[in-house]
Amino acid sequence: MDRVALRGLKARGHHGVFPREREEGQTFIIDLTLGLDTRAAAADDDLTKTVHYGVVAEEVVGVVTGEPVDLIETLAHRIAQTCLKHDGVLEVEVCVHKPDAPITVPFDDVTVTITRSRV
Repeated sequence: MDRVALRGLKARGHHGVFPREREEGQTFIIDLTLGLDTRAAAADDDLTKTVHYGVVAEEVVGVVTGEPVDLIETLAHRIAQTCLKHDGVLEVEVCVHKPDAPITVPFDDVTVTITRSRV
């Protein structure tokens, strides 16, 4: 399976279990790896035979900026479902970064990574 990756998509969302997170929002960073077969697109040099990663990026940002959820696990799942709606995408790995998570000790990042497929 071939891979198309998008790294560092940034969007402001209002996800989290604490009122401050819901009210003020915070930046989320999304990394995606889409699994698909790119041979037909490469052979014909045809965008319609692959996934349009610009469209995917816009849709993913729409999920992040959309309806709030408590858990980044839920957010990752919604993003995966959005990616799998594209015909050629057979598998997706989604990593949601929450660098401003409300943690009381020094840290660099919090992430949740999931893999989903059509199977």
